[in-house]
This record gives sequence, C-alpha cells and structure tokens, in this order.
Amino acid sequence: MSLPHLADPTGRYRAMRLIRSFEELALEWVRSGLVVGGTHPYIGQEAVAVGVCAALDPADQLTSTHRGHGHVLAKGADPGRLLAELLGRVGGLNGGRGGSMHAADFSLGILGANGIVGAGAPIAVGSAWAAQQRGEPTVVASFFGDGALNQGVLLEALNLASIWRAPVVFVCENNGYATTLPAAAAVGGSACGRAAAFGIPAETVDGMDVEAVRAAAERAVRRARAGGGPSFLECLTYRFEAHHTMERRFRLSYRTAAEVASWRERDPLATGLPEAAAVDREVAELLSAAAEFALASAEPDPATATDHLYASGLRPRSGAAL
Repeated sequence: MSLPHLADPTGRYRAMRLIRSFEELALEWVRSGLVVGGTHPYIGQEAVAVGVCAALDPADQLTSTHRGHGHVLAKGADPGRLLAELLGRVGGLNGGRGGSMHAADFSLGILGANGIVGAGAPIAVGSAWAAQQRGEPTVVASFFGDGALNQGVLLEALNLASIWRAPVVFVCENNGYATTLPAAAAVGGSACGRAAAFGIPAETVDGMDVEAVRAAAERAVRRARAGGGPSFLECLTYRFEAHHTMERRFRLSYRTAAEVASWRERDPLATGLPEAAAVDREVAELLSAAAEFALASAEPDPATATDHLYASGLRPRSGAAL
C-alpha cells in the first residue's frame, strides 16, 4: 500500500505545494529572526521528494540530508511539528533538539535528516539489513546530494548494500552544485557510474518531473521488495534558492541569473492541474494552522538541557557479552 496522501496526481501536487509554501514561510521566519541559524531551502526540488515517497509504503523508511524538510513532509510529517522543531520548541518533532538539519519521526519511518554530507546512506543500509534479518519487507530510501558522491561513507554504503542485497533505493539529488562548487568540476566519471562500480542498477531521471521520478522510484522499490537488492537513482534537479540562507549575507556569486531563470521555467509545481488553485488555498489554511501551533508551542525548560545526552534502557542482543 503506497502512501495514501500521495496516491494520485492531486495528492502529489498538494504535497509539493505544501513543501514549497513551508519553505517560503521558513525563509520569512529566518529573515525575521524567529528561526535561528538559518535553513537550507528545498525550493525547486519538490518533485524528487514527492516522487520517491509516492513509491513507498507507510512502513518503509528514509534517511535525509541537511536539505531535508521536503523529504520529511513528503513522508507525512506534521508541518506544525516541523515548524516548531525549526523554532526549537517543545512541540517540535524532536522536542526542538534536532532543528532544521536533524528532524526525525520514527513512527513514520523518517530515520532523520543529517547535517553530515552522505551520512544517511550507512544508516539506511543498516536499517534495511536489520529489516531483512527480521523477515520484514521494508524498503529504505536514502537521499543525498551530488556533493556526497565523493564521500567515502557513501561508497562504503553502496558496497555493503550490494554485497548484502539490501533493499535500499539510493537517491542522488543532483542539483548541479555542492554548495558553490559545480558538480562538473568535482565529480570524476558520473553519479550512476559510482553505483555501476558496485554492480548496482542505476538510472538518471528528470528530477523536475514528479511523475517521472515516481515511475523510476516504483521500479526501484519493486526490485528491492522482491529481493533484487539496491538501486540508484540520479535525479537531475535544481534549487531555486541559495544553498543556505546565510548565502545572501555573503553575497556569493556562482550562478548566473539566466541559469536560474531557465530552470525556473521548469518549475515542478507548474503542472497545469485544474484543481491547483483550490489545493493552494487548502494548503495555505493548513500552513496557517501549522504556524499558529508552532508559535504557541512552549520554549524548552533550561533545566532539561542535559536530557537525552546519553542512551538509557538499552538491552544487549541475545548472546552478547556484558
């Protein structure tokens, strides 16, 4: 059973509009000072998160990145609780302790966004392997950017996934830049070539087309669930905004206005859906309520600052020596 809220084109458009509107509101809150530290906007890449998550079942899992709001919302996280997390409030997904780059919701299979480039991949492989051992049909999608393609931890994860035939769908969101470094200047060979080296089937897909991403993700998920092992998707996409909100202050210049404009012409939300205007109004109301919830959520008690620093209640697995 696929995620119900992404089961049809209207649902997929609604999810993309929610992500876009959420990120626009987050930008406003960063500029006003409500969100401290800034965010990595996902604006422009919505089709990747929604297209991949549309291929997942509710029990499936994902690992995310520092640019993770889109993935978290696409899997079904409550936007009010995610906004509260950005504000560092008690009502946040993680009690305000994860913030923008480390939001998680295990109840929805969201194993966490991650501020370390490529770090979600080994977590995804480990979780997929564990599900295999339990005999569960879980598939794990692991999102990462083109900047992770040269990270050793990603290559190790690809290798282990291949050896173990782990049910992982590796999703490279190739937006053309690792911060300000063009991918063409940083990646020897190709993204799909990384996967091919480990015997993992790989496919390049138009990451600005939610239906193209969904179709490719469904093929990869079916393969994984049937025991065929991992797959690799390179989704060619583009972020319309800065790498990070701090970029505006630094006044960095590494992309031309013409380049950004040309990609904006391929906006994934320009679907021509007849009910788009009605969905937009619905999302606006939802986000207004989410903002109200987040702003009303309590600030954390300073006395709890050292809570959760250490694991507790852990039990060794059977046969492990104490």
